[in-house]
Amino acid sequence: MNAAATLPPPLERPLRDLDAWVAWLQQAPIPVLAQTAAAIDELVDHEDAVDARMLFEVFAADPLATLRLLAHVATLQRGRAGERDGSQVETATAALVLLGIGPFFRAFAGLPSVEQRLAGEPQALEGLRRVLQRSRRASTFALAFAVHRADPDAQVIHEAAHLRDFAELLLWCHAPALMAEIARRQAAEPTLRSALAQRAVLGIELVELRHALMQAWRLPPLLVRLDDDHQAELPAVRCVLLAQRLARHSARGWDDPALPDDIRDIAELLQLGIEPTRRLLLSLDA
Repeated sequence: MNAAATLPPPLERPLRDLDAWVAWLQQAPIPVLAQTAAAIDELVDHEDAVDARMLFEVFAADPLATLRLLAHVATLQRGRAGERDGSQVETATAALVLLGIGPFFRAFAGLPSVEQRLAGEPQALEGLRRVLQRSRRASTFALAFAVHRADPDAQVIHEAAHLRDFAELLLWCHAPALMAEIARRQAAEPTLRSALAQRAVLGIELVELRHALMQAWRLPPLLVRLDDDHQAELPAVRCVLLAQRLARHSARGWDDPALPDDIRDIAELLQLGIEPTRRLLLSLDA
């Protein structure tokens, strides 16, 4: 079967409102990176020798695959638990252990890929790859912040930062023309805030779409809480928020004018001086 054929046609116009976006994306299969899909399909032939650790290594660099896994397991748990929220698992590794190797391969073999979806859309594929790079750097920063603070939820904080841009990734896959228009407007007007550009083109902001989808999929409660910027006074939430800010502002180098404020806030979070914090961040990005 051609996995790409299971995906609906890309959206060329914005949907009516946030509820319509959530409903559409809930029904659309989540594509994964081609290397992830290929690695899973290769492991199918060696199922008896595969364990959760090996599968986690396949998922580690792919936030869309992680999202698909967590949403799948949450759906299964909801079905088993009736009205009770069954999202006790908090990480991809725990989800893999709970699901089991055989059921995993039955559900995850032959996945549609991002590269299939965006064949002939080089601008969209490049936009998605930039977001992927940012999410990977943010997750590295967030994990380092959490480990420095000896946070017991360090692995979940790492995963929350890894997933924070998933709504943007999904729309590069499913609404590439709209995302390209947002990018065009921001390139033409560098001071245009992302939230304003998103609302003008999509009718919504990606932060509200991300949070609404996390709740609709009933992702692990701790992940949802770590995504809530309204709880930024909590150190774990600040780890995620500051890691993402840092990854965004340093994406093109360490001379962005917003970085001094980021470094100051991170120094406060880590209870370090400004210069030790700067050196730590540069070492993490080496």
